[in-house]
Amino acid sequence: MLAFKILPPLLIGLMLSVPPASQAAQNLPTIGDTTSSIVSLQQEARLGDTWGRMLRGRAKLLEDPIVYSYLEDLLWKLAANSALPQAQLELITVDNQTLNAFAVPGGVIGVHGGLLLSAEAEDELASVLAHELAHLSQRHFAQQLEEERRNRPFMMAAVLGSILVAAADAQAGAAALSSTLGAGELARLSFSRQNEQEADRIGMATLASSEIDPGAMPRMFERMQRSMRFYGDRPPEFLLTHPVTQSRIADSLNRAAQLPVPRTQRQTPEFDIARSRLQVHYASRPGAILSSFEAAAQSSGNSRDFYGVALAASAAGDHAKALQALDKLDANWKQQLYVRITRAEILHAAKRDSEAERILAELNELYPNNLPVQKTYARLLQDMEQPARAARLYEALLRRYPNDIDSRFNLAETYGLSGQILRVHEARIEYFLRTADVDKALRQVDFALKEKNLSESDRARLQAYKTEAERVREDLKMEF
Repeated sequence: MLAFKILPPLLIGLMLSVPPASQAAQNLPTIGDTTSSIVSLQQEARLGDTWGRMLRGRAKLLEDPIVYSYLEDLLWKLAANSALPQAQLELITVDNQTLNAFAVPGGVIGVHGGLLLSAEAEDELASVLAHELAHLSQRHFAQQLEEERRNRPFMMAAVLGSILVAAADAQAGAAALSSTLGAGELARLSFSRQNEQEADRIGMATLASSEIDPGAMPRMFERMQRSMRFYGDRPPEFLLTHPVTQSRIADSLNRAAQLPVPRTQRQTPEFDIARSRLQVHYASRPGAILSSFEAAAQSSGNSRDFYGVALAASAAGDHAKALQALDKLDANWKQQLYVRITRAEILHAAKRDSEAERILAELNELYPNNLPVQKTYARLLQDMEQPARAARLYEALLRRYPNDIDSRFNLAETYGLSGQILRVHEARIEYFLRTADVDKALRQVDFALKEKNLSESDRARLQAYKTEAERVREDLKMEF
């Protein structure tokens, strides 16, 4: 069966470990009882950690630090007003232009780049994130796993596997899920109708508590429903696992009408900036999208459209036009942090590195420990052949974002340019462990142990990596 063949070891282990329905029914846990649930909170945390490693190793990640920072800020704003008892979250951004977002037990929230293209306002984007947070807070995975153990043990593992596959290949993910479910069983998706309604209700309450219009959720549902006609028989994974019906839209409209609406609609420059960056990123022809942004800017005179001109012109290689477009932004936009970082990016692309460095050095002083500032600055210094300075920035960044595998990869490169061979090995070991490539991690440990002049503490640290690699290997076979 196609879906079974493509499942990773973790999910195969999960499926094989499920007892027959009759056996499971003899000793069912109480839903909501975290001490007796089929999946404990600790197991969920391990599952999320392991599944995240697998996703980072299999999918192409979206490595735009501005987009990531924007989404992370919005996610934490919502989490602070959600029903999560303790917010332990990891955001993973996937470089895939399909409409998709997902929540995995243990606090992993995944967002495809295409979600920002599909949402036309920040509150619509927030409604999807709030819905996914509600799935986590209500522990719908554990509830559904109990249900599936009674009825169809393989379902949850297969659905999680299809989400993993879809992050790397949208068409394969949809095919895997359709194959798993079978014709006529599309109503039995990753969450029950009751779970979906609960996530809608709690998600809208989260929006209202965050001073975001809860009516954004039914608006986003309507947008999704209209989009279905363009997908034919291969809709995005999100629309398979979160089917949008007219009754669901009507129910969400009724619920939204009972919740408070903020006085002003939330629309920030950050949303427009992140969305414009992805519009250019996914444009097949930079010249065409440049013309589109130029026409919009000429008609509206909005800073949002001139920012799009700047990005598209730079992507097309016309950096002078890009900088001229940034000069046309209004004063508030010019002072916006992401815009200032963008100016440094364009200057770097134009090989005006000294000017770019002045901007980023100033921003690093004004905004210490800021992800997009540090990451953009580190990459600039790396390209300017200043590996020691770049390494210090990557090291500081990774203390706060240990799963940023792009920075780990670049850190290994900077160590190599600085002649710090043992550190190269260790950075690569960490990279392989955080992408679930245990065999390569162990080979890297063996290479490192052959280096000359290792101290006892060096050897002890490398042995500890071996132990950790074996733990990760066991987690990849996790059984419940």
